[in-house]
Amino acid sequence: METDNEIKEAPKIAAPAPLVGAAAPPVRAPAPPTGAPAPPINCKTGCGERCKLHSRPNVCMRACGTCCARCKCVPPGQSGNREVCGSCYTDWKTHNNQTKCP
Repeated sequence: METDNEIKEAPKIAAPAPLVGAAAPPVRAPAPPTGAPAPPINCKTGCGERCKLHSRPNVCMRACGTCCARCKCVPPGQSGNREVCGSCYTDWKTHNNQTKCP
């Protein structure tokens, strides 16, 4: 006879046996969250490289710094490659309709 103080044990269920000859599923790192912020860019260093050979380095640094802060990008090299930074960098114009970003 059972008393009120006795605890019944739940029946044990055996785990399914692994398949013989089956490969284990690949282990993958979790995907980064979507919409994660991009790492911060060092505008001073990037613009320093971009403007070091410019004929007017101070003007170049000021424009590049403004573009970097807004577009979060500095193209590689001393000139050209502006399309790497996308439309923000390539489509921004001055009052004289010249490209703003060096």
